[in-house]
Amino acid sequence: MRGIDSAVRTVAHVLAGILVVWIALDLLDANRGNTVVGWFHSAADWLAAWSIGLFSVSQNTFQVLLDYGIPAIVYVVIANLIASRTAARA
Repeated sequence: MRGIDSAVRTVAHVLAGILVVWIALDLLDANRGNTVVGWFHSAADWLAAWSIGLFSVSQNTFQVLLDYGIPAIVYVVIANLIASRTAARA
């Protein structure tokens, strides 16, 4: 079962990493016309679709952190819970 635990955590960290990269690109005003920036934006929007607009704040920086940071944290926490439960069964 050790392989499953590791795979679940790895996938969650990759997903969270995509979200964190998008947060950095957005806050640094990266060129959205760039292909790489566009890919991260599309992927982050898809991953965070359920949380965008969950909270509404007036400042763009905090809005981006909430919209994309919450799902990054949730994915990692859920993956760690799943991995620890599968490890406990082994």
